[in-house]
Amino acid sequence: MKIILASKSPRRQELLSLITEDFIIDVPKGEENCPEDIPLFSRPQYLAEQKASEIAKKEPEALIIAADTAVFLGEQMLGKPKDEQEARDMLMCLSGKTHTVITGCAVRQGEREESFSVSTEVEFYPLDEETIENYIKTGESMDKAGAYGIQGKGALLIKGIKGDYFNVVGLPVAKLEKILKKIDLKR
Repeated sequence: MKIILASKSPRRQELLSLITEDFIIDVPKGEENCPEDIPLFSRPQYLAEQKASEIAKKEPEALIIAADTAVFLGEQMLGKPKDEQEARDMLMCLSGKTHTVITGCAVRQGEREESFSVSTEVEFYPLDEETIENYIKTGESMDKAGAYGIQGKGALLIKGIKGDYFNVVGLPVAKLEKILKKIDLKR
């Protein structure tokens, strides 16, 4: 069975290889937009389902795994920053606070789909301007939701987490592996 990861994220590729080495990459090209009536905390799962659906149109027999990760500070969703100033603003907002990281996943083969979300609480240390500037200079903040990567130098910003570490990285592999076994799609 062909397994497709619908993501260009090297982090997701690395994490999926903990479950299986036998997969290929096919990156969805569609817009990542949610209708307004989709509840805020359900949006990552909705987007993962959309990504899986897009790839399934081209590869109806393949097993498709898609994911989307978002950072939430209260009722505000923080995506990937557009520029360094937005990254600064996000990191300043997260400073000294606890936020929620939600990764939505979709596993699809033909018309069969199982989707789920995993939520992790992450607490930041209070950050001063110098710490934020030094982190932005690493370049890590520019392609990550919430402007940080826990698996890199962003780990220095983190006071603690409650929940699945790999969820924060971008793919909750333990839950994903259990879902694959449950729906009997894993080889």
